[in-house]
Amino acid sequence: MSAEVATGSTATSSMLVDESVVCAFSKVSRDENPVHLDQAYAARSRFGRRVAHGMLSAALVSAVIGNELPGPGTIYLSQTLNFRAPVYLGNTITATVKVVEALADNRYRLATCVVRDDGRVILDGEALVLFESPGPQK
Repeated sequence: MSAEVATGSTATSSMLVDESVVCAFSKVSRDENPVHLDQAYAARSRFGRRVAHGMLSAALVSAVIGNELPGPGTIYLSQTLNFRAPVYLGNTITATVKVVEALADNRYRLATCVVRDDGRVILDGEALVLFESPGPQK
């Protein structure tokens, strides 16, 4: 196991979820559910206002895994996602990834969590990834 992928290691990334982020994610994901995009519609929903896509929070987890821990070259094998609470426009969310266990064949079990700026856990789960540090460039 390489030093940078040690059991217990953690990495985080934060993001302000605003109008531009939600609209961009809607366009890329093609998820145009009005609870994300239409205030009048969302006002009649259980949330009472617009909420961000749940998968937007999951995408922030993916960003931590692919960019920070384990980092570039990481391949997702699986991910569980438990959606615990909504993300409202204006919230800042923070994704945390923790290496729980090093497995055989460069595989790692990771704990994943996303928290709103008020401390509420909005998503948690577990990822299984494959990480092979890239060799030197030619």
